[in-house]
Amino acid sequence: MFGTLIASLDNPETAAALMDALGMEGLAERLEMAAAAEGIEPAAYLAITVRSFMETASDDHFVQLIGIMNSAKDPGLAAIRAILAKALPEAAP
Repeated sequence: MFGTLIASLDNPETAAALMDALGMEGLAERLEMAAAAEGIEPAAYLAITVRSFMETASDDHFVQLIGIMNSAKDPGLAAIRAILAKALPEAAP
């Protein structure tokens, strides 16, 4: 199921729906700023970031991700949130 979600990130509507559903304060804004810094659309940046994480994550990161997904009402969305929170940390105050 999560693999299907990752594969569907090329669909701009899917990526836009995910960005709207993130729900974590500041996360969508950090995503938009990072995308702008790279000169690409936020939906494309989302897809690149998630796929890059999946290709390079350590075993520990995968175990953490599975734990997050197992305890979530919406495992796919929870995984996307966790990946983006890791890739786009909040700025230090």
